[in-house]
Amino acid sequence: MEAKEPGQQYQYAAYRSGYEANIAIGYGAYADSEGQPKNFSFDNQTIRRGFIRKVYLILMGQLVVTFGAVALFVFSQDAKNFAALNPWLFWLAVAVMLVTMIFMICCENVRRETPTNFIFLGLFTVAESFLLGVSASRFAAKEVLLAIGITAAICLALTLFALQTKYDFTMMGGILIACLMALLIFGIVAIFMHGKIITLIYSSLGAVLFSIYLIYDTQLMMGGGHKYAISPEEYIFASLNLYLDVINIFIDILNILGITQD
Repeated sequence: MEAKEPGQQYQYAAYRSGYEANIAIGYGAYADSEGQPKNFSFDNQTIRRGFIRKVYLILMGQLVVTFGAVALFVFSQDAKNFAALNPWLFWLAVAVMLVTMIFMICCENVRRETPTNFIFLGLFTVAESFLLGVSASRFAAKEVLLAIGITAAICLALTLFALQTKYDFTMMGGILIACLMALLIFGIVAIFMHGKIITLIYSSLGAVLFSIYLIYDTQLMMGGGHKYAISPEEYIFASLNLYLDVINIFIDILNILGITQD
């Protein structure tokens, strides 16, 4: 792994802590709707298939943009130099990411009305892609490529598991929120306690937690025989949840590879 300057470490730690705080808000924001059994309209197979197709199309678009930005910053020295010479862009992207996420989480009209929902999701995705690209540029190219491959394999396996398993993960919302808050507190403590061991533990716990979240969010989206399901009108929210799961798994896997191969 390439050496990180102290300022870069602080930037990344601050970004990740603020990011996880908003994720915690986001996963808790839909609690009232999750607390209701799935409605009749979602049981309609045509509506459900259309909803799932739309969610995955949006998710694929987000991931193409994000990992395209990662490839740009990892393989282009000009892109790295541009980001290094304009550090204000990093903090601008952090602000855009947090503001758009908060609006999509807290304002139902923002995430349900077209084209407002796509505009906010697009701005969030671009900002997150820039931040992830800058963060990934501090790792070796082989580590990034390996992390992408491992993340893809994990997400595919977990999605298939979520579709096939008889266990209902949609009832675990409260437990997962508690674990996420504990991870957030651990992350804040880790900012002031530098060391490979604590970073490895933090990233490993994060990878496990967001892997479970991926199963949880997938089952919420699929509906079917599960106790709770997300409304078909919330395709932006469903896409955002799955996107955050995948990105967090990638970040944690990349950190683990960087530490173990350093």
